[in-house]
Amino acid sequence: MNRQAVAISDCDHVNIREEEAVFLAAGIECRLFQCMDEDDLIRNLGGYAAVINQYAPMTGRVFDALPDLKFIVRYGVGVNNIDLKAASEHDVAVCNVPDYGVQEVASHALALLLALTRKIVPMTESVRSGRWEYAESIPVFRHAVQTVGIVGIGRIGSCFAKLVRPLAGRVLAVDPLYGEAPGECADFVTTTDFPTLLRESDAISIHCPLETARHLFDASALIKMKPTAYLINVSRGGIIDEDSLADALNSGRLAGAAIDVVETEPLPADSPLRSCERLLITPHMAWYSVQSSSDLKTKAAQEAVRFLRGEPLKNRINPL
Repeated sequence: MNRQAVAISDCDHVNIREEEAVFLAAGIECRLFQCMDEDDLIRNLGGYAAVINQYAPMTGRVFDALPDLKFIVRYGVGVNNIDLKAASEHDVAVCNVPDYGVQEVASHALALLLALTRKIVPMTESVRSGRWEYAESIPVFRHAVQTVGIVGIGRIGSCFAKLVRPLAGRVLAVDPLYGEAPGECADFVTTTDFPTLLRESDAISIHCPLETARHLFDASALIKMKPTAYLINVSRGGIIDEDSLADALNSGRLAGAAIDVVETEPLPADSPLRSCERLLITPHMAWYSVQSSSDLKTKAAQEAVRFLRGEPLKNRINPL
């Protein structure tokens, strides 16, 4: 087992300068692989105790084949490509980086909300085509008389709530942990149940993990929303059933949606979402700024250094 080296299993960033700087200062070697699947991981990561991971699947089969592996830190918040149960069974500590792009994701959600409700994209396209007619935007509603719903009121959801507060007439939220840890937004956010949030919200922004909310927004949920409502997702693609969303948008049962994530990325060429005129899509970029990208890479490397030095981990997410 190599306790003075870290493997980066896969990474789509332009470079690994931040990681290299952290490891150089700590006297630790690092090596970047570009593993795509289980076989790549098994073939390349033998002997490493610590791995930084992005997309490659960390499964029970991988853990069986890599007995020296005892630590994984994932670039990002979600860990749906890591089998947490199998990791715990193999005494592998799994960490994430939950606090690198909070403001970026929250502000992206707000930008999508404003683009949808103020009809920015279709009206820009109208002007570019030679028209100049505000009436094509009808209806547009005043934000101060509307209700914004938030699904998930953790770091990002709370930040989004504070950003949208000056605009919205009311802010609702659904989160099972909210009552125990209300955070700074408790005085102006009203917690409720999911059916009420669906029924009363004029716009809903999703900020919850996929692991507890896969296909939460299915056909039965979407049909409970107002036909004038908007849906925003900057969390994980699998939270929305995409076929149901396409049906709701194309039939006019939902006024519009804006998403930064999809269930299969990149978005497949035959996805029904590509034909939805009421949909805005960005390519999983909500997390990004120059600063957040640097923070993500630095914090992942720092967590790996803590593990190799036997120091307490900051963001372990699985029990051992």
